[in-house]
Amino acid sequence: MIQTDSIKSIEIDREGKLHVITDMTTYPMIYRTATEVHWDVDKHSLYSPKLREWSYLKWHNHILDVCETECSCKLLLTAETTWVNVPDELRDEMRKR
Repeated sequence: MIQTDSIKSIEIDREGKLHVITDMTTYPMIYRTATEVHWDVDKHSLYSPKLREWSYLKWHNHILDVCETECSCKLLLTAETTWVNVPDELRDEMRKR
């Protein structure tokens, strides 16, 4: 059974990593999926590596897909989701998912 959790915030940090900050669920073992998605304990976020070949949009979709398929949790944007250092155009694309 798939559970759901809200996305509190989406952030692009100073190092260029994309963070998807979850509301309640934690994913300390997500590295075991070997998908390049990692867990930041301090930020309470799933995050991508620094951009290489993939865009932020592709990483966003990948993080959400890995969470759903490997961890049985669907992460959902809400009206309360905050956006930090995310350009408006990218935010609009992420909302279309």
